[in-house]
Amino acid sequence: MKLIRFGLPGAEKPGLLDQGKRYDVSAFGEDYDEKFFASEGLVRLQRWFNSHQSECPVVPDEERLGPPMCRPSKIICIGLNYAKHAAESGMEVPSEPVLFFKATTAFCGPNDNVVIPRHSKKTDWEVELAVVIGQRASYIEKEDAMDYIAGYCLHNDYSEREFQIERGGQWVKGKSADTFAPTGPFLATKDEISDPHNLHLWLDLNGQRLQDSNTNDLIFDIPTSIAYISQFMTLLPGDMISTGTPAGVGLGLKPQRYLVPGDVVTLGIEGLGQSTQRAVACP
Repeated sequence: MKLIRFGLPGAEKPGLLDQGKRYDVSAFGEDYDEKFFASEGLVRLQRWFNSHQSECPVVPDEERLGPPMCRPSKIICIGLNYAKHAAESGMEVPSEPVLFFKATTAFCGPNDNVVIPRHSKKTDWEVELAVVIGQRASYIEKEDAMDYIAGYCLHNDYSEREFQIERGGQWVKGKSADTFAPTGPFLATKDEISDPHNLHLWLDLNGQRLQDSNTNDLIFDIPTSIAYISQFMTLLPGDMISTGTPAGVGLGLKPQRYLVPGDVVTLGIEGLGQSTQRAVACP
């Protein structure tokens, strides 16, 4: 299945993308939140949709898409998880996964504007594969980790590099501005992606290809990352893990290049669709 949510910000309704059509599944009676994922919601929704598809309204293509699940309890990110990106950032390849959080208030729809924060000089882009957790995970083993996945989605881990690197070294400050976590267009359930470790991912700035890589270049693969994180915190259903970005970010360009109002960022991952954000100034 491909889960979508649509409508105005803060008032999104649950939907499904099936054979290129968007369906309103509000009549199912549940949104895609922690309780939904924890209670075999994906299985129940598939059964319900198989019986009720003909009754589900079609959602117009022009309807805004929100993030494909409700705001998660945590957005956990893995830094420097592609070797070439670590090199362009001038940092050593890590011996263990580098973890940081994004504030959940950064969570937004895939095609919403990205708002350049006040006083920002270095707002940057990062195409990433995100993993959505399907069941509570604590102290799990690597060989079991894939069983805890609900699905995958496209995520742009926007970063303000001055806030992140030059103002106290606290990464979360550079990662958490409003609109800095556009996610979607949809959440593809685990069965939709045969090999998450062999997906083409890319990002264009104003039509110029800047990031072009494959998830087979991850330093720490998905089961390693999930198991590792679960040793330090409990992962809840609906939590999102963003697995890192490849080379080609503004920080690594020579000369460096950062977003200005009017820039258009388009990104995608094989099997997970694409999204577009236009950069605007903070009001």
